[in-house]
Amino acid sequence: MSSSGHISKNKIIALEELAAKIPDGASVALGGSFLHRGPFALVRELIRQGRRDLEIIKQSPGYDIDILCRTGVVTRARTGIVAMEGNFGLAPWYRRRIEEGNLLLEEHACASLTAGLRAAAYGVPFQPCGGLQGSGLAALNGWQTLEDPYGSGESVYVIPAIRPDFAVIHANEIDAQGNTRVLGTSHWDRIMSRAADRVLVVAERCVDTLTFVDRPEATLIPYFLVEAACVCPQGAWPGSNYPDYEIDYPAIDAYLAPGEDALERHLASAPEVRATAERSDTHV
Repeated sequence: MSSSGHISKNKIIALEELAAKIPDGASVALGGSFLHRGPFALVRELIRQGRRDLEIIKQSPGYDIDILCRTGVVTRARTGIVAMEGNFGLAPWYRRRIEEGNLLLEEHACASLTAGLRAAAYGVPFQPCGGLQGSGLAALNGWQTLEDPYGSGESVYVIPAIRPDFAVIHANEIDAQGNTRVLGTSHWDRIMSRAADRVLVVAERCVDTLTFVDRPEATLIPYFLVEAACVCPQGAWPGSNYPDYEIDYPAIDAYLAPGEDALERHLASAPEVRATAERSDTHV
């Protein structure tokens, strides 16, 4: 039952089925920030399924866009700051793709990308964004200014609407209907889920719907916005997921090692792979 009393279908499917919903060429907004609460298990599953020509939309990606660049999955991006955070510096394979001219980049500030997503969420063609004066981003992207219609004499840059085909969010908890809860900061996940055409969720655990009924204010994404979801414990690995686990720094060090062997070892050591192997062992 939903909180309104209507019967809703069970939206929980396998990780493989969830990733299969994203076709080649799609634009995908990824939740989280840097190494924190990103939907990394689904990102790795897109690699395993051989997806190609994706566009990634995210204010502050890192590991996710880097591994997608490393494996040739992504050819377009709309991003703000991109890095593996202070411990590891810049995202090396992302940077390489940019330098080689193999990634079409629409460079943003985090605020301008958020403004574009807000415009899509609000159903308007553009959204004002402050703080861009003096930056080369406006000229680079052809962003226009509008004068204040209320007579202040000031002008403001306006950012065109950005509507991703998909938003993929990693969450702490979900129920079978798709109600989604994030503990701690939600970063830009709320506006992504309102801007995208379709919303997919990867969650640490499935909980009873009554826990959402009892605390409706803690629901980040209501069930009627969610198309499908999967339950994947440690799905944000090697990143963190507050308060369940912290960043796995040795795993990121191992990922950053050069060579196909390092990448294959990294993908093979992911929690979703180990979980699949354990389930197979129990059925032998």
